[in-house]
Amino acid sequence: MTPKKIPMRLCLGCNAQMPKREMIRVVHQKDGTILLDMTGKQAGRGAYICPKLTCLRAARKAHRLEKAFSCRIDDAVYDALETALQESAGQQEGSDHA
Repeated sequence: MTPKKIPMRLCLGCNAQMPKREMIRVVHQKDGTILLDMTGKQAGRGAYICPKLTCLRAARKAHRLEKAFSCRIDDAVYDALETALQESAGQQEGSDHA
């Protein structure tokens, strides 16, 4: 029996290739909203980043999300993504200690 293929994705921030489950999906929905998709199942065009603030900031600096989604992204959206990423990192750290 052949081993199950693990889907790999590239991080927009650091260009590292990692398994899809270890990365966070950023979604551009049809209505124009951009948000973090922790489940990886929301509808819309997706791009992936590592679960690190440095990767999100690098993607922001190089306008990589704008290139991936072919649209202009406001600073408020990036700030909201940073906040959501920090909150999810805090929840993951808390669940590791339980």
